[in-house]
Amino acid sequence: MVKKIAFLFPGQGSQAVGMGKDIYESYEEAKNIYDTADKVLGKSITKLCFEGPEEDLKQTVNTQPCIVTTSIAFMEVLRKELNIYPDYTAGHSLGEYCAMFTAGVMSLETTLKLIQKRADLMGATKGGSMAAILNASEEVLKAGLQEGSKVGYVDVANYNSPAQIVITGDEKAVKAAGEYILANGARRVVPLAVSGAFHSKFMQEAGAVFAEFLEDADLNDSSIPVITNVDAQETTSAEDFRAKMPKQIYSSVHWTQTIQKMVEEGVDTFIEIGPGKVLAGLNKKIAPEAAVYNVFDKASLENTVSALKAQLAEV
Repeated sequence: MVKKIAFLFPGQGSQAVGMGKDIYESYEEAKNIYDTADKVLGKSITKLCFEGPEEDLKQTVNTQPCIVTTSIAFMEVLRKELNIYPDYTAGHSLGEYCAMFTAGVMSLETTLKLIQKRADLMGATKGGSMAAILNASEEVLKAGLQEGSKVGYVDVANYNSPAQIVITGDEKAVKAAGEYILANGARRVVPLAVSGAFHSKFMQEAGAVFAEFLEDADLNDSSIPVITNVDAQETTSAEDFRAKMPKQIYSSVHWTQTIQKMVEEGVDTFIEIGPGKVLAGLNKKIAPEAAVYNVFDKASLENTVSALKAQLAEV
């Protein structure tokens, strides 16, 4: 029997040309989300998602609003089909905006305008690099960061799972840290194809400008707790969201700690909603005992709805 459910929303890197097309054509709720995004943002989110080209879709200024639109479209259909609301919600980096929308923190129009502004600021910030580190011990990771710091700034961008973290910072420092970590037992070090050093102090100016933009945004207290990236804590206050959203741009994403927090609070069922299956894979490393479902196309939506209807019917 399902005890508590959490909705999870993916971040940048999960995008794929064609995402959401089948639910747009099948569900009025999804069509309305995409059509609203086109209108609010003044560009064809539908065309970028459904037709690409990939080169345009993977540009940060397009990736972020496209993933948010697609994830929210899936969420609205899932919520209607199952008539459920999650006990908790969270999103990885840009996915946090979908989580806040789900929890009633802001309207669809506000969500779209904020994620576009965030994408514009992050996409315009150049310099630095990022790399994923697989299966490195805490000791080696710490020593690697110290080694990288000898030639420049390097920090942790994402705590994705016990087996995967992402480092960020000056290109030379990230390279030096990665080389040290790989030489001392890490399974792999994978440079990431990103336009800049996300979730690092490179993004502090973007965060400051975003904070000014946020001053006029209409935010509400949330109807359910959002576990926020910057601290892996329950957040419900509108003003707390307003304070944390700019910080999230230049702070580490505490994803491992976010999932662990929800498990501690009794969540036993997670539903990843949006393109790709990255978060489900991470969940198996963080909380292998929990049930994980995916909603990333029409078939997976139907499978998840069918499976959860059976689960929720149990007494």
